[in-house]
Amino acid sequence: MLRIRLVFWYMLWCVRIGARPWRYFQLNAPWFNNDKHLFSKLEMDALIPEKWRLHQEPLQADSRPRSWPVFLKPEWGQNARGIIVATDQPAFDNARRKVLSGRIPYLFQEAAEGKREFELFYIRRQASGPDAAVLSVTETLNGNSQRWPVNSILNPNTTHHTLDTLSPDEQQLLWRHMNELPAFRIARIGLRADSLEAVLKGRFQIIEINLFVPMPLRLLDERIPLQERQRFIRSSMLALARLTKSVPLTQPRKNIFWPMLFLNYRMRT
Repeated sequence: MLRIRLVFWYMLWCVRIGARPWRYFQLNAPWFNNDKHLFSKLEMDALIPEKWRLHQEPLQADSRPRSWPVFLKPEWGQNARGIIVATDQPAFDNARRKVLSGRIPYLFQEAAEGKREFELFYIRRQASGPDAAVLSVTETLNGNSQRWPVNSILNPNTTHHTLDTLSPDEQQLLWRHMNELPAFRIARIGLRADSLEAVLKGRFQIIEINLFVPMPLRLLDERIPLQERQRFIRSSMLALARLTKSVPLTQPRKNIFWPMLFLNYRMRT
């Protein structure tokens, strides 16, 4: 129902302000790989400043991680589908045999050092603008005792707590960190750090960058009243419609919707 409400309000605002809703898929088109027909995690990794980057590389038959644990991931995926944690070489070898027999290209990524997981969701005010119209920080928690859980909306042990206590100065500090990344127009950035204070000081590692229809995880925080979440949907989708309208018509168009829809179907099946 949340996704339906997001789409409904986005379409309604687009109609009201004269935006072309189908151009939503061109928001992050500059970072879409036309040859692979996906938003490549390996390419996203190369765009992350070295101080925040985790080592990852394509999964090969002779791959040997340099530390444990590692996460085996599809080169593109959503909701943590297909991710496997390997804590030693035998587990890694077993998982590698399993995934290399499929058609989805995989990579492996070293584990981040931080003890806590945060998700930053943002929407820029303008296509080439320097500031954010929407910026939300949510901590991802897991009730399982596992040291290295795979958190996602599909994991029943995963919960989300939105952090609404940031001051305007702290939000600006956080946004300055995000501006060290390429100017993604809408994104959800997954981080690991020891604390929120460490995140504000830039002491974190990026575990994921989601550029394709990223869900704002504050909508999954059940502590927030439904009415407040609905207000967030209305306001954020207005910002998204305005952002869509600001994308230059001269920007080269890429065919994103159908290849990503087909890839998402393959990941689900």
